[in-house]
Amino acid sequence: MNEKTPLLSIQDLSVEFKTRDSVVQVLHGVSLDVFEGETLGIVGESGCGKSMTALGVMRLIPMPPGRYKDGRILLRGEDLLQAADQRIHDIRGNEISMIFQEPMTSLNPVYTVGNQIAETVRLHQNLGKREAHDRAVEMLQAVGIPAPERRVNEYPHQLSGGMRQRVMIAMALACNPSVLIADEPTTALDVTVQAQIFDLLGDIQERFNTAIILITHDMGAIAELADRVVVMYAGRRVEEGPVDELLQNPKHPYTKGLIECVPHLVAEPPEVRAVLPEIRGVVPPLRDLGKPGCPFAPRCDHVVAACRTEMPGAFPVGPDHQTACWLYSEGAS
Repeated sequence: MNEKTPLLSIQDLSVEFKTRDSVVQVLHGVSLDVFEGETLGIVGESGCGKSMTALGVMRLIPMPPGRYKDGRILLRGEDLLQAADQRIHDIRGNEISMIFQEPMTSLNPVYTVGNQIAETVRLHQNLGKREAHDRAVEMLQAVGIPAPERRVNEYPHQLSGGMRQRVMIAMALACNPSVLIADEPTTALDVTVQAQIFDLLGDIQERFNTAIILITHDMGAIAELADRVVVMYAGRRVEEGPVDELLQNPKHPYTKGLIECVPHLVAEPPEVRAVLPEIRGVVPPLRDLGKPGCPFAPRCDHVVAACRTEMPGAFPVGPDHQTACWLYSEGAS
């Protein structure tokens, strides 16, 4: 395993929400480490807990109805779950920043993009109005927006989807954070703009040695950007490993299904091509989470008796590679 000290460490994080008639647990003992200068990919279907994990790190889970049931979130050894609200206010956007999924709903339509970037640096770095404006122009230029001196005075609706996403990245990076959480950063963008955003994130990481948490369901993005991958299902970590090892040698049936669902360009004529595989069923609803056994068992083609009664632990399956599947428990055939 990695012997370096993680920059950010999530340890046994559990989060629950109170509903009208019950309490449902949406994260179940999630643990992961992020190291300086690396990209950690988090993949899984919608509803698997990826964004909830990110919101948990940022302390953005609404309370009530949400509640941190257990666990720790350590930033350079400091437990963010024990930190005062003012301390979290200082960290959020400054030491840890987040790029949200949809820039049109994340940017304020009544303020110029320059004002929204400048507000971040004025709040966290105590810059004056002129200095903050200059910093906003500098950041727009850094993320590749043409004519930044003019764009800084424009409103979100005047920009294309790709430019709005670049503005979100500029805002997130304005204070040179140590950790950048990118939650589906290329949602609804065409493939050309997606490639540009991925290149931008890679350049930013190289320049500032930023640790990036990339949340996505796109295995292509994971293959291109990530150093390590965490696969989540039903609010749990089901597999983790180096990106090349995990993509070439997946162990958990869910991970295998995600990879097999990716279409590939092939040379054979259409009539001889195999039907694209799919994972049958859907992610279980929140009210069913926490039931005995592995939550993927109803969708799995490799179920054994233990899958119905007990959740497996994380079993080592290779160097820095582990999976939560009974097929790889000690003594399993």
